[in-house]
Amino acid sequence: MFQLKCPNCGKAFEVEAVAAINTERDPELKERLLSGELFLRECPHCGARTLAKFPLLYHDPAEKLMIWLSDGSADTEARMQAAVTGNDFEGYTGRIVDTPGALIEKVKIFDAGLDDITLEMAKFVTRQELGKDADLLFFGLDGADNEITLTYPEAGQMQMVRIGFNVYEDCAGILLRNPDIKKAATGLSRVGRSFVEGFLA
Repeated sequence: MFQLKCPNCGKAFEVEAVAAINTERDPELKERLLSGELFLRECPHCGARTLAKFPLLYHDPAEKLMIWLSDGSADTEARMQAAVTGNDFEGYTGRIVDTPGALIEKVKIFDAGLDDITLEMAKFVTRQELGKDADLLFFGLDGADNEITLTYPEAGQMQMVRIGFNVYEDCAGILLRNPDIKKAATGLSRVGRSFVEGFLA
């Protein structure tokens, strides 16, 4: 349980939090995560629905994937780093994210069989081509040619842009030629826009 302040009426109330999702044991929690429902809470005072952020460990044993939704505490992050180091997690991909939306996006990326570093690089290339400083989000992979759909907010609306899978493949080639980029994402790492821009900008 933790305290949440309603942004509508300003009153505090207690909400239950899910501490961890193991996709093999909790497939229904994964579905609630992907729909966003897991983070929605209703204020008992005014009935408004609000987004609740709480620390959450997402663990997909079959894919050897762990994603930690951080509470921003350096101590908690250090404990999480220590917990996932060692032989038990050999071959795992570990990520830290800071918002529920970022967690949902990461799960969608890995569920689509994509590499998040490669995709962040493809987003970088797409921003350059658009000539916009847009915060691109992965929406989906579809069609016979595996087109990647990205979304971004503009003027109060969500815009969509499709990129060919060849852009992703070109970025994968760049990563193969620059192995230090992937090496920088060992352990639990934040892999997002700033991570890739640190190497490319």
